[in-house]
Amino acid sequence: MGLSKRVSSWSVEEVLEWMQKRYPAHMSTLQKAIIKHAISGRALLRLKDHHLEVLGVVAEEQQQEISQDLLLLRVQEEIDELGDICSECFSP
Repeated sequence: MGLSKRVSSWSVEEVLEWMQKRYPAHMSTLQKAIIKHAISGRALLRLKDHHLEVLGVVAEEQQQEISQDLLLLRVQEEIDELGDICSECFSP
């Protein structure tokens, strides 16, 4: 998976790949939930703490860790969107 690809365009498989790299110890639970709920990159960016619990992440420490990583993904997505807007503004 190329990190240059925007998170919002990730497939379910790419979300699984990202989760596997970040949380290998929790993949048995996460993998089933991601596939069952067809969580793409767009859906991943919208996940909140209560969604993580539904997905099987019950430990508060783990929820916080994932929430922080999701926040970083959201920020990167916003930066990418702003970059697109700025490049369109300055294109001839």
